[in-house]
Amino acid sequence: MDYLQEILKSLEAKSANILSHNKLSRWVGSVSKIVGLMIESRIPGATIGELCEIVTDTGERRLAEVVGFKGEISILLLLGAGGGLHQGSKVYPMGKTLQVPVGEGLLGRIIDSLGRPLDNQPIERIKEWRGIDADPPEAYGRPRIDEVFSTGVKAIDGLLTLGVGQRVGLFAGSGVGKSTLMGMIARYSDAQVNVIALVGERGREVQDFIEESLGEEGLRKSVAVIATSDQPAMFRLKCLYTATTIAEYFRDQGNKVLLMVDSVTRTAMAGREVGLSIGEPPTMKGYTPSVFAMLPRILERAGRSKLGSITAVYSTLVDGDDFNEPIADTVRGILDGHILLSRDIAAKNHFPAINILGSVSRLFNELAQKEHKASAGDFRNLMATYQKSEDLITIGAYTKGTDARLDRAIDLQDPINDFLKQATHEPIDFAESIKSLNEISAYGKN
Repeated sequence: MDYLQEILKSLEAKSANILSHNKLSRWVGSVSKIVGLMIESRIPGATIGELCEIVTDTGERRLAEVVGFKGEISILLLLGAGGGLHQGSKVYPMGKTLQVPVGEGLLGRIIDSLGRPLDNQPIERIKEWRGIDADPPEAYGRPRIDEVFSTGVKAIDGLLTLGVGQRVGLFAGSGVGKSTLMGMIARYSDAQVNVIALVGERGREVQDFIEESLGEEGLRKSVAVIATSDQPAMFRLKCLYTATTIAEYFRDQGNKVLLMVDSVTRTAMAGREVGLSIGEPPTMKGYTPSVFAMLPRILERAGRSKLGSITAVYSTLVDGDDFNEPIADTVRGILDGHILLSRDIAAKNHFPAINILGSVSRLFNELAQKEHKASAGDFRNLMATYQKSEDLITIGAYTKGTDARLDRAIDLQDPINDFLKQATHEPIDFAESIKSLNEISAYGKN
């Protein structure tokens, strides 16, 4: 009997020690192997996605997530720097997945992938904590998209009209005005709340985007989630999940939410790093199978619900301006349209550098009125007619009067280009955009 009491006292002491670390744990493991940001530890009962806290002998604490298993060994990836860790560091399973705070107090704030404010000031008016890995809404029962979403950018509103709850990709190489265009949409759209995820950005560009592209006006109704390129792969990967979770909260409050992500490609690259770290086989361009399983799951979480809507713009950085590389091709197949930015157009000092003929909104025909559709179709025909004969016109080989359609396209080149250009700080009302489009289309018709 005395022996049994000693065992019970010993167990109570161990439980108190675990509770002192704010954990309710079934098991305390220890680090057996560290390779880069990958850690191995024996933690019976651990589950995929479970957070663990790793404590060194000096009391330093690091967060890691269980991402796989190798026999009885759990594989964890660090969510931050691994400095100070060593073999034997204690691993405390937390019994929960990563959760972030949501609430009205996030508006106007800049946070990281774990929901921590970057200015180190407390976040007030937090309503709840939500797990960042949620299921997409059921396919059956989603409300149809039947309301126009005004972006304030006349080239998009007039020719690539978007709907409330639509998901569209913004495809571009580096340095063609992608971030600037996203900032314009964030400032001038009719969304009530913006949630902006900057994944894998250069540290310098974060402040530039917040102050220049987004501006004070845009930040007031926005939440920015930041994960810079120097941070670990798991941290960058979680950025899109955290932003989507916050957007879902505001959608559930009945808001018209705009989710903007720059970029999906860097999220996929982070997923590739995670997959390769746990031993997944590489496939196309080194991307692992889990990346292609992850993309539709996270992108499908945007859209309309019975409570509100998430209209999403996912920027996709195309390697070497190859719009058919694996991630761009996969994302284009999932989304409800794509907007291509052209380096050739940008080189002409034409901004936003949208390649209208290569872009499409899959909901345009359902959203646009009859006159709007006719004008947009005529506008595209004029652009295609001119583009087809541009070389002949440039070298002076075309004689005016030979083709009436081409003559009209030549006469309207300046109005067409003026319509497609827009200054960064020049918002255009949706009705005004359609009016200008109709006026161009009406020119020269009998």
